[in-house]
Amino acid sequence: MKKVLILNGPNLDKLGTREPEIYGSLTISEISDQCKKRGQALGLEIDFRQSNSETDLIEWLHEAASGKLPVIMNPAAFTHYSVAIRDAAALLVEPLIEVHISNPLAREEFRHTSLISGLAKGTISGFGVNSYLMALDAIAIEMQ
Repeated sequence: MKKVLILNGPNLDKLGTREPEIYGSLTISEISDQCKKRGQALGLEIDFRQSNSETDLIEWLHEAASGKLPVIMNPAAFTHYSVAIRDAAALLVEPLIEVHISNPLAREEFRHTSLISGLAKGTISGFGVNSYLMALDAIAIEMQ
């Protein structure tokens, strides 16, 4: 079973209560459960992680690069300004898919720039939790 890291950035631990009109009512734990269920159906082992720390995300990207693991990543606010996370993501040898619950391009102008998108195999945004599930489907296809 191929392992996939799903990495989540800052403030996503507040899902369910943080701006539900934008991010929906599901908690990060509920999203993790849905991803693990979809992963199992696709024959993928899901390692779902969240941190508010840029350092943690960088270390996890290094782990994925060393382990040759595909990554689905919602960098959250780090999407727009973390060169360090971008540089760590550049080390990946397996596919990276960037996901967002909301559509950053339909939001404030400062959210329109992603430092990650140029490195990603693709970006899926605006579909709520389904952004993650679609990314898992894409990873499964890439791993065939």
